[in-house]
Amino acid sequence: MLTRELIATCSRGLEEILADEVLNLGGLRVEPGRGMVRFQGDRLTMIRCCLGLRTAMRVLIPVASGPVADREQLYRLAAQVAWEEYLTPGGTLAVNVAGQNPAFSNTVFAAQVVKDGVVDRVREIRGGRPSVDLVKPHVPIHLHLGEHQASIALDAAGTPLSKRGYRPKGGPAPLNSALAAGLLLLAEYDGERPFLDPMGGTGTFAAEAAMIATRMAPGLFRRYAFERWPDHRQDLLIKVRRDLEARQIPAPCPIVSADHDPKALKVAKQNLGAAGVNQWVDIVAGEATAMDPPGEDSLIVINPPYGKRLGEADALKGLYSALGDRLKAIGGNSTAWILAGNRELSKNIGLKASRRIPVFNGPIECRWMRFDLYEGSRKFRPEDNSLAKNAEE
Repeated sequence: MLTRELIATCSRGLEEILADEVLNLGGLRVEPGRGMVRFQGDRLTMIRCCLGLRTAMRVLIPVASGPVADREQLYRLAAQVAWEEYLTPGGTLAVNVAGQNPAFSNTVFAAQVVKDGVVDRVREIRGGRPSVDLVKPHVPIHLHLGEHQASIALDAAGTPLSKRGYRPKGGPAPLNSALAAGLLLLAEYDGERPFLDPMGGTGTFAAEAAMIATRMAPGLFRRYAFERWPDHRQDLLIKVRRDLEARQIPAPCPIVSADHDPKALKVAKQNLGAAGVNQWVDIVAGEATAMDPPGEDSLIVINPPYGKRLGEADALKGLYSALGDRLKAIGGNSTAWILAGNRELSKNIGLKASRRIPVFNGPIECRWMRFDLYEGSRKFRPEDNSLAKNAEE
């Protein structure tokens, strides 16, 4: 099969994790960039990545790039692509735009220009024009604008890969699934130790932890844009699904998701059931400040509120302090990771982080902070060299 350039995008801070994932799924010449990973792969690799990547948001197939300083240049760039190979007069498209370009302060206008180039090309060659469908287009197109250039790509997945299919549309989602999986992989979670999320909410961390622990591919329960393309190979998709399903194993250690909100617990049960991992996760009611890990050497992950609204930060200081007090009392050689979206609030935890990894939760710059919990004083763990590592990575 033909090998070509592919791009997987991700939240900033997860590039190296994503690069490792791409390598494990058969990608070649893997090169991490800013918020993305470039690699080479054939059609089979593309399908594997759509179904198997935990930390990616999109899998893109570049089709054109070049200098763009005005509407005419962008139109010509779009019109030069052989869209007739993917679109018929009865087909549909949608254009998603990322990045910035001085010539296009309005990204809706930039999307319109690309759409015009695509439609005119298909009409000229096929004798009819495709239409726009923003919900479920046959061909989703990704336009990336740079300062003096632009690139156009096919979006193989369509809807972002973070939409696994187990969370209801419009439901509460303080953390997207791909970022949650990436944070767990940054914490080196592989399912071989007990897991606790004491502020589990609707179960995103727990669902992703269970899929990692059981080796379940995250994209088994959804559909993809490439399935609507004229050259789609259903036999390859079936093969990839079967190969990925054959890798699954039982979860080796307990996974616990806790929350004090009955409504959140109800939704968490629904989400975990939809994800096919409810048998591996215990959902319990309780306060995060009274957490008990499910065993020694547990991994504890917490995504506390960031206090971004006026006056909220002051009200949250007590929560952060209470979380720190509880972590100090746990010990048991466990490890806690806290996603801190507010540096001032994180100081109230009262523990020294052994690692601080910059990541982005949407537009919010955060720190994924590691705290090593153990019995006794720090001097009794000289083997843990990571305690000396407090610089941002």
